[in-house]
Amino acid sequence: MADGKARYQAYNAPAGGWGAAAATAKVLLEQSVVTKGSRALLSMNQPGGFKCPSCAFPDATCTKKLEFCENGAKALAHEATKFRVTRDFFAQHSVSELMEQSDYWLEMQGRLTEPMRYDAASDHYVPVSWDDAFALIGSHLRALESPHQAEFYTSGRTPNEAAFLYSIFVREYGTNNFPDCSNMCHEPTSRGLPPAIGVGKGTVILDDFDHAEAIFVMGQNPGTNAPRMMTQLFHAHKRGVPIVAVNPMPERALMRYTEPQDVVQMATFGSAPIASEFVHIRIGGDLAFLKGMMRVMFEREAAGEAVLDRAFIAEHTVGVEALRDDILAQDWAEIVAVSGISEEQIRRCAEIYIRSKATIICYGMGLTQHQFGSQLVQQVANILLLKGNYGRPGAGISPIRGHSNVQGDRTVGIDEKPTQAYLDQVQRVFGFDPPRENGHHTIESVEAMLAGTAKVFIGLGGNFVRAIPDTTRAYDAMCSLDLTVGIATKLNRGHLVHGKDALILPVVARSERIETAAGEQFVTIEDSMSNVTASRGVLDRASDDLKPEVEIVCRIAMAALPASRVDWAGYIDDYDRIRDKIAEVYPALYSDFSERIKAPMGFHLDVAPRRLVWLTPNGKANFQILPGLLVDPPVDDPAMLRLSTIRSHDQFNTTIYSYNDRYRGVYNDRMVLFVNAEDREARGLAAGAKVALETIAADGIDRRVGDLTLVDYPMPRGSLAGYYPELNPLLPLDHYDRVSGCPAAKSIPVRIVAAAG
Repeated sequence: MADGKARYQAYNAPAGGWGAAAATAKVLLEQSVVTKGSRALLSMNQPGGFKCPSCAFPDATCTKKLEFCENGAKALAHEATKFRVTRDFFAQHSVSELMEQSDYWLEMQGRLTEPMRYDAASDHYVPVSWDDAFALIGSHLRALESPHQAEFYTSGRTPNEAAFLYSIFVREYGTNNFPDCSNMCHEPTSRGLPPAIGVGKGTVILDDFDHAEAIFVMGQNPGTNAPRMMTQLFHAHKRGVPIVAVNPMPERALMRYTEPQDVVQMATFGSAPIASEFVHIRIGGDLAFLKGMMRVMFEREAAGEAVLDRAFIAEHTVGVEALRDDILAQDWAEIVAVSGISEEQIRRCAEIYIRSKATIICYGMGLTQHQFGSQLVQQVANILLLKGNYGRPGAGISPIRGHSNVQGDRTVGIDEKPTQAYLDQVQRVFGFDPPRENGHHTIESVEAMLAGTAKVFIGLGGNFVRAIPDTTRAYDAMCSLDLTVGIATKLNRGHLVHGKDALILPVVARSERIETAAGEQFVTIEDSMSNVTASRGVLDRASDDLKPEVEIVCRIAMAALPASRVDWAGYIDDYDRIRDKIAEVYPALYSDFSERIKAPMGFHLDVAPRRLVWLTPNGKANFQILPGLLVDPPVDDPAMLRLSTIRSHDQFNTTIYSYNDRYRGVYNDRMVLFVNAEDREARGLAAGAKVALETIAADGIDRRVGDLTLVDYPMPRGSLAGYYPELNPLLPLDHYDRVSGCPAAKSIPVRIVAAAG
């Protein structure tokens, strides 16, 4: 182990509190930025400051002295780190040598400092000038037989201005190939919700948490993945609001929590249980749970109780009769068996929902990353519609997204399936006819690489190859390309698994100032509740040879499209000009963008269902049917268990901050498998045994990960969990939601093999 001997010990302290404070201090010290980082934290998520590079949870509407969490502090510390990856580093380490290092080791080397080009003869990255780097990209793109042979990836950290220009450049180039990080997480929200409620995002704002009478948190671990959300849940708990947590793993922050900004709790080492009801659901049991709750509602309505909001249903919806028939056709014994939840508890949760006059349902990737993930989130929309939980304070649907601007990127054009109305606007504003056919999402882009039809990959941020499924095949796919370009702040695996030609282009970080010929610039971010705010860096650049994302996008466009009619050079220095163009393309959302963004807290984008307006073809909210109770097709193997890949507490997406997972009691190890003790004993295995996992798949490809340590954990029977991205090799490329393209990483059929092999 990198940090010492592996240790597994239950964590009994509350989440948050002094543990979070100590972890924040530790990471600032580790990255040697105690003074610099502490000052920067005071500007994070504050008016006039910069947006957290971590999660997308919105800022409080009233300014606080501190508006950051432990994981936000980790993200900033690693961004502001004193450590540097220079040309000397690359001269000392070949790419083959770097491939032998862990993701954690790569992360800890620090910030990239200058553009680098892969030299095949020496197997090293060597310095390259920015002009030569852009020229190389341009020559490759111009040489392709078809623009559809290029794939253009976007990370959720990309700000609106760069994402918008990227979308315009790629469409002028001639393709809609936009694999992006949303494809791997909340794409079922983007594709599943529009047919139901007319918009592919949440309807809740932060103030709604102050008015909710019940809150359901499904398939989400907010204490790790959106820690600032815990403040809203903590205050709701103090008001006596029932909070129902639905998850296969009992997450520490929802069980017991200390609010770091509560002086009394911190001073007295106090804490509070957040969840009033923990629903210990089986992996894949959410659909059965939701249908069980809806069955209770329809049963009681049939018995003469006024349970449903009939006036709302009659005025605003279509299809309730078909939903009722589907729900009442489900057998209680099957509902219990599939969900793993007793009928008594389902009825108790239904009673909480029925009594509430304003309910928020929050969900994360535990719902979206299934083979029927898009239809599953529609069932969340269904149950909210039955009680009229839209367009009123304290009510609505709330997908909690991860990356800080993943929702904003989609809003400003990063979409492989653009609407014709949007394309018409692009043509009107920019004067070229954009391609009209759908492009590739993430899975399709990898399939194109494997088929040999993709030749160039440009990654605007992120660590694409480590995030996507089927790691071995994904590596082969990326290595087959003619050119790979990684635009990033830190070294990662995606720079080492590369094409014949490869570039690393270092970028200005979110926390750093952007200075152009026109003066200091800022960018904008849309959070997961549709608030758009300004982000202005406060730190000096890690290197004088870094460039902002906007300039990199514009320079690539100029190199690839020398005859372009778009004034790319004009956007490099003045970001207000970009915002003016965003307003032209999206007049209903972004009118007067450059003026409205001057407000200290920014502005809220219109979300039509909040006004009880449904932007669907029939102008109504539509109940959607998903027959049966399964969100993943059954597997005919008696040894099958369902594996969910998860993050540790010291992790953000593919970025590994340490080998510890404090809240789950794992230290100095990431190759662990959380297992129900009865499932382990049934297989004749001892706690702490070394095992391997094999995927049960019909494609004949052997997928196996070994050297995993069994750790007893309160998992439901039939359910396993282990860390992402280490277990990505077990996720078949073909195991995904056909509506959205989202990989089904929360329900991989596997078997445990006694010997690691």
